[in-house]
Amino acid sequence: MSATGPVTVRRAVAAELATVGELTLAAYLADGHVTDEADYVHQLRDAAARDRGAEVWVAGVAAGDREVLVGSVTFCPPGSSYREIAVDDDEAEFRMLAVSVGWRRRGIARVLTEHCLARARQLGQHRMVLCSDHRMTSAQALYAELGFVRIPERDWSPAPGFELLAFTLDLA
Repeated sequence: MSATGPVTVRRAVAAELATVGELTLAAYLADGHVTDEADYVHQLRDAAARDRGAEVWVAGVAAGDREVLVGSVTFCPPGSSYREIAVDDDEAEFRMLAVSVGWRRRGIARVLTEHCLARARQLGQHRMVLCSDHRMTSAQALYAELGFVRIPERDWSPAPGFELLAFTLDLA
C-alpha cells in the first residue's frame, strides 16, 4: 500500500484494539519469535487487555483519506501490570514493539521507541528499561543506536527456550 506523509503516533482507540493485536501477533509470527501454539500468542493478540494494564500506542501513516496502522508498542509506566523488569518507580518500560512486515526498514520502530522515551520523560521517569528476545537482533541494533546498554543482571527466561536480554537508557 502506498502512503504519504509522516508517521504519526497516538494512543490506540478501543475500536482498533483487535486490529492492533493482530498486527502485533503477525509481526512476531513473521519473525519466528512465537508459534501459533505458544502461550504468548494470547498476550500479543489481546491489545485490549494490554491497554487496560498499560498504554497501547500505534503508528499510522496517511493513505489517501484514511490512516493505515503500521506499528504498535505497549508503554508500561509505574503501576502497570505489564512491567516485567522495571524495579523502581523512576523506571518506565516498553514491550511488544511491532511493525507490520510490509512497513519495515522505514524508521517506524525508531519513531515508536522515541515516542516511548518522550512519554517516559513526560511522566518524570529517569530511566527506560526493556527486554528483547536474544534473536531480535534488528531491534537490539536500534536500541544500541539510541544509547541503550545491556543490563545482564536483569536478563530472564519466561519459558524454556526463551532468553530475554535486558537493556536500559538513562533519560536524565
